[in-house]
Amino acid sequence: MIKEDFEAIRPYKDEEIPDAVQRVAENIHFPEVVKYLFPNTDLRTFTTDFKKIKTVDEFQTQIMNNVVRSIIKHTTDEFTSSVSPRLTNDKNYMFIANHRDIMLDSAFLQIVLHEHGLKTSEITFGSNLMISPFIVDVGKMNKMFRIERGGTQREIFVNSLEVSRYMRYAITQKKQSTWIAQRNGRTKNGFDSTEAAVLKMFAMSGKSGFVPDLKELNITPVVISYEYEPCDFLKTRELYISKRKEYIKDSSEDLLSIMHGVKQQKGKVHLVVCDAITEEELLYCDSFPHNEKYRQLARLIDKKVYDNYKLWKTNYIAHDLLHDRSSYSHHYSSEEKEAFKVYMANGLRDIEGDIQELKTIFLQIYATPTDNVEN
Repeated sequence: MIKEDFEAIRPYKDEEIPDAVQRVAENIHFPEVVKYLFPNTDLRTFTTDFKKIKTVDEFQTQIMNNVVRSIIKHTTDEFTSSVSPRLTNDKNYMFIANHRDIMLDSAFLQIVLHEHGLKTSEITFGSNLMISPFIVDVGKMNKMFRIERGGTQREIFVNSLEVSRYMRYAITQKKQSTWIAQRNGRTKNGFDSTEAAVLKMFAMSGKSGFVPDLKELNITPVVISYEYEPCDFLKTRELYISKRKEYIKDSSEDLLSIMHGVKQQKGKVHLVVCDAITEEELLYCDSFPHNEKYRQLARLIDKKVYDNYKLWKTNYIAHDLLHDRSSYSHHYSSEEKEAFKVYMANGLRDIEGDIQELKTIFLQIYATPTDNVEN
């Protein structure tokens, strides 16, 4: 594959960073972003240092690492992680992750990889999020590559093939790992499930058959568990409206969700990078008829997600409240249960609709992981 194939979707290369840094520093939004992310930093000094950045690695280590660590410090009570000891820098991986927050799921992974001495990954970047040159520059400086959203059936096929070809190229030739969600869009209802269509997209660019085509991608599940679901009340509202009519997303809604996810208190957060899918596991999936191969692989990934998902007191409380029982009361105190009920009431009072139905939807978001893990 030649590099020109992917000019429209690829991240920036090192030689493009200085110009991008200059554009970002001169953007009208730059001062307010710096003030929010680094409130104790002198803007002039920060800008001077920022303009010295020359490479992707310098941008990630000097800026993005500090940004994400600041988010962790100010919006989480505890951040823990676990990485398979089998992962090495000699291989590159297709990280496929459960998806709860637009930006933070992949951002937290980069911090974890860096802390474990592993190379950071490239990250999918939905065209719906590329709403300004400023965001595009920052994203592409941070190893993000474009995925086109929407279009006709033909356009969706062509775009999927291009992304599939690019990810295979990144892993096998650029020697870069990639991150992609297990499904199209975030999980809204708390049910993490891998879409077989995503796995079929992985294989679109292969030419050697199910097992060898997927084996060379080193498909590696990533699992993130939030004590307090990012954008939980925004998700509740969307699910409530969607039960009554088609939900039409406002043009600024994705940006609102990003900012809300960044600012929201998340309690405890745990991230796990699992073992890569093995050749033996792929051979098992390959023993099934064509479409069933991908469904079996999706089930295998889902099981790894559920086996590594960390349940919090919020999950147990919600499950007991939803079913009006106390099956999991040994996981929380009565004070914690009351605090969660107050949290729920305060958040739901700003949403128009039937309060009992809104409570049910909200509790299901938190209770569903309990069913998936326990059953």
